[in-house]
Order: sequence, then structure tokens, then C-alpha cells
Amino acid sequence: MSILKKLASEAALYGLPSIVGRSVYFLLVALHTRAFAPAESGVQAELFAYVAFLQVVYTFGMETSFFRFASRDNSKQYYNLILSAVIAVSGAFTLFFVLFATPLINLLGYPGRESYLIMLALVVALDGIVAIPFARLRLERKPRRFAFVRMANILLNVLLNVFFLLFCRDIHAGRYLTFLQPVVNVIYKPEFGVGYIFLANLIANLAFIPLLWDLFSDFRFRFDAAAFRPVWLYGYPILIMGLAGVANQMFDRLTLKALLPDGFYPGRSSEAALGIYASCYKLSVLMNVVVQAFRYAAEPFFFSQAADKNAPGTFALVMKWFIIACCVLWVGISLNLDWLAPMFLRQPAYLEGLAVVPVLLLGNLLLGVYYNLTVWFKLTDRTRYGTWLTFLGAGVNILLNIMLIPVIGYMGCAVAFLLSCAAMTVACYLLGNKYLPVPYSLRSAGFYVGSAAVLVFGLGGVSVGSPLTTAFFQMAVVVAYVAAVVYFEKVPIAKLNLRRR
Repeated sequence: MSILKKLASEAALYGLPSIVGRSVYFLLVALHTRAFAPAESGVQAELFAYVAFLQVVYTFGMETSFFRFASRDNSKQYYNLILSAVIAVSGAFTLFFVLFATPLINLLGYPGRESYLIMLALVVALDGIVAIPFARLRLERKPRRFAFVRMANILLNVLLNVFFLLFCRDIHAGRYLTFLQPVVNVIYKPEFGVGYIFLANLIANLAFIPLLWDLFSDFRFRFDAAAFRPVWLYGYPILIMGLAGVANQMFDRLTLKALLPDGFYPGRSSEAALGIYASCYKLSVLMNVVVQAFRYAAEPFFFSQAADKNAPGTFALVMKWFIIACCVLWVGISLNLDWLAPMFLRQPAYLEGLAVVPVLLLGNLLLGVYYNLTVWFKLTDRTRYGTWLTFLGAGVNILLNIMLIPVIGYMGCAVAFLLSCAAMTVACYLLGNKYLPVPYSLRSAGFYVGSAAVLVFGLGGVSVGSPLTTAFFQMAVVVAYVAAVVYFEKVPIAKLNLRRR
């Protein structure tokens, strides 16, 4: 039991930076949508979508390879070998982006913004390089230091965003502390735009170097083709799977601008449409944070329960309550978008895309169900199925984006994401029934998801008078839904309590 408690504690520490990071960066949406018009946000969204792909390429599966080889034999030797490979690849790609920044940025349709591309190439290079020292910390079971360094990076990034886009921007505009304008005007140039978001990321990532200096100081560059060959053979399938996974998450933001017909949204450019969609997408991150937190807590729990004869029933109960919790969140956010969204989307133009939020929330709910279902191939050592399911989701997403964006605009992106998650969920459930049957309650899942869908799509956006009256009505519906959950579940909960006695 003490081993399991320690494992759960370490899992929480490793997961904390990711969960906090997603939550805090969600709060930055208000700052970014206040500072930038939708077209400028579109530039940020597209370039960060490319960054997501590059992060997979720069590490090319070596983080997992390090765990595989360093945990079995001569960890220092493999640390030097793998970190050397990542530095070489990161350096080569970054040099390419620096040398060809002008033609590449022109190809993307953002002439004169070469600095954006160069900064992002450096950001990704630093991300890739520090991935191996972070893997070493995990291998050496140092979760507290891992969490501290990650949290420091997040905090610095947020503070720099606030410094550039709130403090410097307001002083430059003469809103307060005007005596500081001569100094601020040297630092802040409005025409640099979303470049300040990239600059904040770069400075925060540079801070990794001193924070992890001892892990770099004992590093020795090493190249051994024979020793690296099995490492590469182990890692490249992870690279391919990672690219497929990112395609499922990011393909919409890479293609919306290109696939959207001219004038589809009157008065909005394709860049502005992308900025609106990407900013509304971030409101669905609330569901994603819950899913991520669940994954960190659930994975060690599932493995610890694997040998228990009652494990299938336990897994089914966990799934049931996970779906209930996510449905409550889905209803709560969707029905209150009228007053929640303006708190984060600070310019009226961004509110035009709010219709995609409930669809994206449902997609993330199904993605959470899928992660729940993956327990069967993790416990039966059939992880290859995870690769094929990821490719299935990416394929559905790519095909539907191409088909739907020209017809229904950015709603097509949301529908494509939803249906790709649904495809992975259904396929994973059917395969799981074959290899590790779990008595999931389809009736319960269908009831809660179905009833939530009726409320979300039937009452979302409905006005019952003044904004205040509407807000009270929406909150009352959410409370009624929670009350219904309590009512319908009180009998099985009572039975469980009796059994325990």
C-alpha cells in the first residue's frame, strides 16, 4: 500500500505542472483577446499549431526511448547518447528555420515577421533539449524538482505576458504611470504584436538552462551509430504516433485559413476567422483540464487494481462517475456562456464563434471517455492498438475538416474534432469488449450524455427576458441537472454504503 501511495503522490507531482499550466494559460485568453484583434490572434494560433508538430519532430520519440534503455543499462551512457542526438537534430532544424525564415514566413502569408519564426524555432529547440534532462529527473525519481522547474517556467511565462501585454502596453498608451513611458517605449513596440507572446515563451524556456544546469554540466557529447540504432528503431514509431495525435488536435488550425472560402464570414478575413475559432477553442480547455487531471490520477489507479478480481466492476464505476462529472461540467459551461465568455473573450468579435464551444466540450468529454477505455490495451500489453486508434482519429479529423470547412466554416472544425473523438471511443470500446470485457453501463452513459445534450443544444442561448433573468434561469437549469443526478444515483450509493457496513 505504501508503494501505491508513493506512486500516486509522484504521479500527482508530475501531473501538477501540466494541469496548472493549462489552467493558467486558459486565464491568459482574457489578456490576449484584450490585446489583439481576431486577425492577429489567428497568426498566433496558426504558428502555435506548427509548433505542436515541431515539438514531436524535435524529440522524435527519444524521451520514451531514454526510459526504455536508460532504466535497464548504463543510464549515463544513454543520457549522453540520446541528449547528443536531440541537440544535433534540434540544432539542425533551428538553423534551417533561421536561414530560410524569410521564404518560409512568406509562404505562410505573414511577410516581415521572420522574428516570429526564429523565436518559435528556438522555443521548440529548448523544449526538445530539456525533455531529456526532465526524463532523467523522472528516472531518478525526483518529482519535486521536476514540478518546481516546470512550475517556475509557467510562472515566468505568465508574468512576462502580463508585463508586455498589460503593464507595458497600458503605459505606452498613457493609461497610467506615464513617467515610465520613455523606458517602456524602448521595450514595447505595438507593431511587434503577438511576437510578445512568443518572446515570453522564449525567455521562460531559456530559464530552463540555469535551473537544470547540473544536468547539463555533467553531459558529454557522444555519437555512436551502432549504439544509437536500436534507440532509433524503438523511438521512431512513437514519433509517427505523436504526429498522428497532434494532427488530430491541430489540423483544424492549420487548414481553416486555407480551406475557408473568401468572404465566408462577411467582414471577416480568413485570419480573423481562425483567430475567433482558436480563441473560442480555448474555452473548451476547461473540460480538457478535468480530463488531464483524471488521466494522471487514474492511470496508476488502474494498474494498481489490475490483479483484483473485482477490477472490471471498479473500472465501470469509475467510468460512470467520470461521465456524470463531465456532463455536469458540459451543461454548466454551455448554458452559462452568455456571461462567462465575455469575461475571457474581451472583444465582441470573438463572441461570434461561441456556437463551437459546446461541440468542442462534448468532443473533449468523449476524448476523456476514450482515455478511460484505453485501460484494456494498457493492461493486456496490446499498446499497438493505441497507435491504430490514434491514426483512425487523425484520419477522420483530417477528412472531415477538408469536407466541412468549405461548407460550414469553423463549425466544421468543431464537428470534425467531435466525430474523430467519437470514432476512437466507439472503436476502442468494441475492441476492449474482445480483449478485456468491462461491464460499462451504456444505459447510464446514454442517459446522462443524452439528457445533457438536450439541455445544452435545446436551451443554450435561450433568452427569458433580461440578461440577469436569463442568467438565473440558466443557473437554475444547471442546479436542477445536478439535483437530478443526486436523485437518480442515491439508491445505488445507499446500497454501496450498506455493503460496506
